[in-house]
Amino acid sequence: MDETIKRQLQYLGLEHLWKEWDSVLKTAKKKQPTYQKFLTDILEKEYFNKTEKARLSRIKRAKIHEYFVMKTFPFARQPKLKKRVVMELYESLRFITQKQDLVFIGSTGCGKTGLATSFLVHAINQGYRGLSIGFTNLLDQLRTAKGEYTLNKLLKKLQSYEILLIDEFGYDVIDKETAGSFFELLRKCNNHTTTIITTQSTVQRLSYRNQSKDKSCPLF
Repeated sequence: MDETIKRQLQYLGLEHLWKEWDSVLKTAKKKQPTYQKFLTDILEKEYFNKTEKARLSRIKRAKIHEYFVMKTFPFARQPKLKKRVVMELYESLRFITQKQDLVFIGSTGCGKTGLATSFLVHAINQGYRGLSIGFTNLLDQLRTAKGEYTLNKLLKKLQSYEILLIDEFGYDVIDKETAGSFFELLRKCNNHTTTIITTQSTVQRLSYRNQSKDKSCPLF
């Protein structure tokens, strides 16, 4: 490839084309597509390349501790879980388009974190910005921000995400002042951010609350 063409392609951000230039020309010579087909194929590959890089970047920035997807969730091990209801909510993306909150309640090992992460990953794959954070880590950040007089900045950053996963709520002891900061975060996220919370309970139940209508729907 001519160095001038390479610089031009790099400047334009056509990464796939400059990396696969020789292969693209070889394939075109062999198959002899129409001009429209040739250009369409290039555009499609560039579009896929850019969107995939953006998706992977959003996944990385979400700081997901352990990657889970819905197709690997063991529904057979949770017979009380209403799979149809879960999948309808998941596939419709209603939980994020309508700014609904999800609360996953269950004992250790029941799969609540995996299920919650699956919802988060699904939203990120559809182009939304998200973050996964442990409850203990969140409390530490709130305390530090409070002490450094940067609490408003932190709250603004957290509420800027379109979906926020808070894992293991209630796992750590929370003081009154930090509790106030935490619930201030939830207040600011209300109707602006989809919040997913996982927590433990002796009664295994999954529910979500529609903030705009203040209703609950038990899933299991």
